[in-house]
Amino acid sequence: MNVETLVVVGAGTMGRGIIETAAVHGLTVKAVEPSDRQRESALGAIEQSLAKAIKRGKLEIKSPNEALSRVTWHADLADVAAVADFVIEAVSESPSLKEQIFRQLDVQTRPHVVLASNTSSISITRIAAFTGRPESVVGMHFFNPVPIMQPVEIVRGVKTSQSTIDQTRQLAERLGKQAFVVADSPGFVVNRVWLPMINEAAFALQEGVADAATIDSLMKLGCNHPMGPLELADLVGLDVCLAIAQVLHRELGDPKFRPCPLLVRKVDAGQLGCKTGEGFYKYT
Repeated sequence: MNVETLVVVGAGTMGRGIIETAAVHGLTVKAVEPSDRQRESALGAIEQSLAKAIKRGKLEIKSPNEALSRVTWHADLADVAAVADFVIEAVSESPSLKEQIFRQLDVQTRPHVVLASNTSSISITRIAAFTGRPESVVGMHFFNPVPIMQPVEIVRGVKTSQSTIDQTRQLAERLGKQAFVVADSPGFVVNRVWLPMINEAAFALQEGVADAATIDSLMKLGCNHPMGPLELADLVGLDVCLAIAQVLHRELGDPKFRPCPLLVRKVDAGQLGCKTGEGFYKYT
């Protein structure tokens, strides 16, 4: 099916990135976010991101409004579910919240519509079981910042059909992304490999092996990484990192995924990284 109207559920960091990317690439976007404050914050962030990209010559449009004119904002999923050609859920990593959304989508969207989740760690097979059409449920895991990062992990659940995979790949490519199909396993590929590095860097910091700047500098220079692991954790959000670590530890049962106590304390203290002004580093 040709996708013209994309419904994006959630306007947090990842949702707003998906909304921006879809609008830039010519899709009509119905953005669903129940929080007035979050909607206003997302719109401001998208406007700023578009303006920066235009100034740097990364986009051929003349003003943010050329893309934003394709986006409408809604507080209630029920208002737009029936017109969706494709849905991407991008809410927080809460299984109960995702269950609520996918049960609603199953009832309110047309039967042939693909229901994708941007989850970074929760089982697609489990999410699909909340619906009566598991063959149409798929993982579509973008990376932050969405407008810049190229890969998308397309996650095949146990019952995901090939048609659903093909439609999801086509949409990802239309959004200018490189699609990679992976199996439904905790953390998929990137987070399963990346999160232990973040966690081990936190252990090294906690144990006084080196300070945060030294750890990051050594990883950038010694491993040719563009960002150090602690910098990257702050960018992604320490709450997101902790949630992924907890899923990996619980689902795989391997002690190597045990979340670092320092990471847990940072999240408990509300020090979540760039978005709160403090994580492993302080921001102004």
